[in-house]
Amino acid sequence: MNALLLTFKENPGLWLGVVAFLGLFVGSFLNVVIHRLPLMMERAWREGMEELKAESEHPQADALSVSGDGTASITGAPGSDSGEAFNLAVPRSRCPHCGHGITALENIPIISWLMLRGKCSKCAAPISARYPAIEFITMVLSLLVAWHFGPTPQALLGIVATWYLVAMTMIDYDTYLLPDTLTLQLMWIGLLAALVPVFTDLQSAVLGAALGYGILWTIYQVFRLITGKEGMGYGDFKLLAAIGALLGWQVLPMVILLSSLVGAVVGLSLIAFSGRDKSKPIPFGPYLAAAGFIAMLWGEQLTESYFSLLG
Repeated sequence: MNALLLTFKENPGLWLGVVAFLGLFVGSFLNVVIHRLPLMMERAWREGMEELKAESEHPQADALSVSGDGTASITGAPGSDSGEAFNLAVPRSRCPHCGHGITALENIPIISWLMLRGKCSKCAAPISARYPAIEFITMVLSLLVAWHFGPTPQALLGIVATWYLVAMTMIDYDTYLLPDTLTLQLMWIGLLAALVPVFTDLQSAVLGAALGYGILWTIYQVFRLITGKEGMGYGDFKLLAAIGALLGWQVLPMVILLSSLVGAVVGLSLIAFSGRDKSKPIPFGPYLAAAGFIAMLWGEQLTESYFSLLG
């Protein structure tokens, strides 16, 4: 690893080129994660409900079978589907309108969408511009991290964290969900990286995870006690815990402040300029993710600037 990083230090163009390439193709994969992971969660929930129903109706029935790859399917339960495996690897991506399987040449990040002019090659149904946009954004953010840190362990960890943050931002925006699969994985990555350490030491990482979860949990409980409403979800607690584990407890005040400010500005702008219903909830995860990304790259500079302004 050190030899590879040394090679990249001697060839910064190669370093940025590799990161750009990875960013594009990981961005393409993130499109799959963003689309399928919530569906996988819903499917798992439905299968669990079907299992409970089958057990209550037929206590001796073998209602749930699990294949070797961990894919669950319902057998002998009323209302079950075909049991076709559905995960991040299978089935192959296809057009939702005509079922045309996406070929390898039609799945090249950004280029394929441009060559197809944003349409399915078989039925000409429109393909959302969001897919190449996520690929492009993932590449740009990865390059920003690579350029900021250079070919270092901080850059490698920061790029991986960025991929997680992009996926969580879009899933929360679409579904108001922050999957444990992503938040807890990122938290454990941060804790393990602290053993090296990369961004922070192990003590700060553990405190960051605990305080990150505890602070938002406390705010949630106080808000619910005062208003009788839930102001955020448990996924937000886990995301802040992951950011705290990754960067240390010291960044938590900044992340909370930045996410609150950005959330307030965006929320008020949506209400003022797009007529968004005030009663409609706004997902907080994207603002936490954005604040975590900013703190990862410019946290020290922002903190120094803040204290210098205070004299």
